[in-house]
Amino acid sequence: MPATVTLDGFSLSIADVVAVARHGVPVAIAPHSLGAVTASRRTVEAAAARGDTIYGVNTGFGKLAHVRIKPEQTRALQLNLIRSHASGVGDPLPADAVRAMMLLRANVLVRGTSGVRPAVPELIVAMLNARVHPRVPSQGSVGASGDLAPLAHLALAMIGEGADGTALRANRLRPITLEAKEGLAFVNGTQAQTGMAALLVHDAWVLWRTAHAAAAMSLEAVRGTPEPFDARIHAARPHPLQQRSAALLRGLLDASEIRESHRENDPRVQDAYSLRCTPQVLGAVGEGLAFAERLVTTELNAATDNPLVFDDDVLSGGNFHGQPIALALDVIGIALATLAGLAERRIERIVNPDLSSGLPPFLARDPGVESGFMTPQIAAAALVAECRVLATPASVQSVPTEGNQEDIVPMGMTAAWKAERILGNAARIVAVELLAGAQGLEFLKPLKPGQGVGRTYAAVRAVAAALDGDRPLTDDIEQIAGGVRAGAFDPEGQ
Repeated sequence: MPATVTLDGFSLSIADVVAVARHGVPVAIAPHSLGAVTASRRTVEAAAARGDTIYGVNTGFGKLAHVRIKPEQTRALQLNLIRSHASGVGDPLPADAVRAMMLLRANVLVRGTSGVRPAVPELIVAMLNARVHPRVPSQGSVGASGDLAPLAHLALAMIGEGADGTALRANRLRPITLEAKEGLAFVNGTQAQTGMAALLVHDAWVLWRTAHAAAAMSLEAVRGTPEPFDARIHAARPHPLQQRSAALLRGLLDASEIRESHRENDPRVQDAYSLRCTPQVLGAVGEGLAFAERLVTTELNAATDNPLVFDDDVLSGGNFHGQPIALALDVIGIALATLAGLAERRIERIVNPDLSSGLPPFLARDPGVESGFMTPQIAAAALVAECRVLATPASVQSVPTEGNQEDIVPMGMTAAWKAERILGNAARIVAVELLAGAQGLEFLKPLKPGQGVGRTYAAVRAVAAALDGDRPLTDDIEQIAGGVRAGAFDPEGQ
């Protein structure tokens, strides 16, 4: 983790976002970037002084772009923009999402294409370092012209208004007076949805790797074969993430006594798809995550406001449109819904006595008197169903806004909310699989699983004891799910 994240508008990474958003790593601005910011500001001021027509500087916004604004109304225009657009609704975004949004907004502004004064990104950085996080409602953005409402709520705090303005002053930070273009430069952009997407990409990869640990333990519990993970099979269909998936499974299952116990005279020829095809399915999930990661990584350092400043030109365009990130978030949601469905099918194979190759019904010590893991599998099924409903893409659900000026919009914040909900569901389903797989191994003792599976088993048992009789399992599931999200069962972190 870096000691400091230095913003220059071009080199921010997802790891940097996680470090600042969740771990409070300090933020600085590269000195040379402030020179670029100052130069872009001079271009805006010169164009305004000449009387050039510049959208959002001396015109109204959206459908009102034809309305010419008098020079003496410049400040009022920017202030009214922030006040009017701070109309978000719903529960507030979590602190890490707000911090990610703030970091990305500052990074975009220091590129030198936004035409703001250095004081604007400097105040955002000061707020981050002082841990001043405005309350930002989670609903009310369609993702174009950028995340207007979420960013406006951040700007509202920066100009000293509302309860967040009070917090600003309490930390000895001075509110800013917005000059020409600065309000527009602040709210035009994709930083709310992109900040959430960056955190989701990080979390999704942790879950993806952890799903392999759960899959390997399930395979051991039902005494499946690792033969389908042979590198030669996957070299013959060389999707990179499929190959990586198979390699992860091989490493987890290496040196398994359970495997050796049924290598000979096992009448089964092939395992079910949920066991045998794990690299093919999770490999495809990984390819989806890699696609989303590529789009998000590009967007972290993209100029997404409008108009943009290039040397002596101020150009209107549409970089604020959030379609790339909305699509990335939808892909994350679909990929994780697939991961969740696969995990639930393996849970069923462990608890169903018709499928589990000799394990007791529902992993109960006294089946009939006890129900064991019967209801956790039901809970997993319910969560899978919800994931599948939520996997419906948001990025195709355009509803025109602003008098039909914004006639095609991406719904990126909706996609972000859905993807986050799916990730939480999937983490709980993988938690149930980890608990069920560990319980299955109890009935195979004294045989030891593969070394990687053994480490996962020990990590599970450090949190949840074996099931020696029926007990409420909600706390166990939630604690293991929390560990899943924190990376406690990530095979690359053990």
